[in-house]
Amino acid sequence: MNTRTFLTRAASVTAAAVLALTLGACSSDPLADQYREGSNKGFIGADGLQVVEIAERDRTDPVVFSGVTETGETVTSDDVAGEVVVVNFWYAACGPCIVEAPRLEEAYQAVADEPVRFLGVNTYDQAATVAAFGRDNGVTYPSLLAVDDSELKLAFATATPLSATPTTLVLDKQGRVAARIVGELSEPSILTTLVRDALAESS
Repeated sequence: MNTRTFLTRAASVTAAAVLALTLGACSSDPLADQYREGSNKGFIGADGLQVVEIAERDRTDPVVFSGVTETGETVTSDDVAGEVVVVNFWYAACGPCIVEAPRLEEAYQAVADEPVRFLGVNTYDQAATVAAFGRDNGVTYPSLLAVDDSELKLAFATATPLSATPTTLVLDKQGRVAARIVGELSEPSILTTLVRDALAESS
């Protein structure tokens, strides 16, 4: 099932009505603009999940970042160059982050044999808390620590508001934002579809 089909089935009649009113009122919202243009690149689920794919021609500059993980490893955008990168913004006390953690891990395992890198970006916690969260929730990919790293926060500031947690970005092979998931990931297949769309693009 692709992303469009899943979210279309998930949307209720009530949600559709609310969406129509919202799109009429939010003239400056890029997601609303995409619906008006009929580009079919924006989707809203009944639970408020927002998924936006960005056409290659509309993508902005690559995200250039450097950060330190909970184990002390430094990871930079140069380290993941040429790969599709999934970046999930979270913190340990965030309820939706806890709920979506096993779904993110499932998506990670589903593309483990592909040139794909998963990185968390923890916005509030110290290394010990991040490591404990990973153990408790079965998360095996690393997270960058942003709480005391203003440069890491700044690197992603134009890609997504860090206050919108959880948010998941898919960066293409050039490091540009190819898709954005705002809200709790409801199905691993949503993310794996976006990742495979990015993988299928020419470098």
